[in-house]
Amino acid sequence: MGAQMKYYYELTISCSPHVHAPVTTRTIMGDVLIALVPALAASVYHFGLRALVVTLFSMAACVLFEWGWCRLMKKPDHTHDRSALVTGMLLAFVCPPTIPYWVLIVGDFFAIVIVKMLFGGIGRNVVNPALAGRAFLMSWPVAMSTWVLPGWDNAPGLFDTTDAVTAATPLAAMHQGLLPEASVLELFLGRTGGCVGETCALALLLGFLYLLIRKVISPRIPLAYIGTVALLALLFPQGNDPVRWMAAQVLSGGLLLGAIFMATDYVTSPVTALGQIVYGIGCGVLTIMIRYFGGYNEGVSYAILVMNCCVVLLDRLGHPTRFGAPGKEGKSV
Repeated sequence: MGAQMKYYYELTISCSPHVHAPVTTRTIMGDVLIALVPALAASVYHFGLRALVVTLFSMAACVLFEWGWCRLMKKPDHTHDRSALVTGMLLAFVCPPTIPYWVLIVGDFFAIVIVKMLFGGIGRNVVNPALAGRAFLMSWPVAMSTWVLPGWDNAPGLFDTTDAVTAATPLAAMHQGLLPEASVLELFLGRTGGCVGETCALALLLGFLYLLIRKVISPRIPLAYIGTVALLALLFPQGNDPVRWMAAQVLSGGLLLGAIFMATDYVTSPVTALGQIVYGIGCGVLTIMIRYFGGYNEGVSYAILVMNCCVVLLDRLGHPTRFGAPGKEGKSV
């Protein structure tokens, strides 16, 4: 009896959760930053040092805006969780390397203060902050649609972009129903014009593999998203080469970047397995519709933002029935 009473009094009573894991927001965001490093290295290789400076500038601005907001509102400082760094890096990745720094600052402010902090901070934002910032920056269409050819000879200067050699992106040609001049290999390696971090498919896939190994994300959303775009492009091609048209749709623009790093955002994506699959399919359908019938060449950003607003409804799909709750027939499970 004494031994039993001793065992009873040594129990630790605490609130749930009782099982803890060494995974925190800081470690998750750190893994995302590591997964983005190959794409950053590829952007520097293709577009010069300005791509690196633009990315670091955006990351610093996002951290500064979040820190300033917390100080202004007298709230705890959460900049140590690295989420602002991820937002700044992703926002820079979906902007041209020639973007003026002041325009990028405006986008960083909108993403952090308006989209994230005004809604309560990390975990409470309705849409992806980086994509919302990019959508807002489309108010400056010239700055957001000036592309340069890859290569250090054509790279824009750190403070002046007037000497950069401008060029059209593959999506601009496909928007007119034409196959891009770049080969599939060039698209895969990123030897085309485009945003800072979206051109090199190889680097993005390396980041995807790292996130899967680290179990940071599930493959459901990226595979459903990319698979839907590939299937629709193959079924409804333009031109005389359906396979190349499909490959160009998948490898061009921000599809891989959006499917891997933005559509999988924990806060703005469904939690149920079925909801994630439907979410990915919806992103793919909207992307193709915007690319085919919209007035804008790219549709990834707007497709993900629209589906972000549907997450509350998608979370009801495949929701497990709680033990003891009434089932569909009114009986307890």
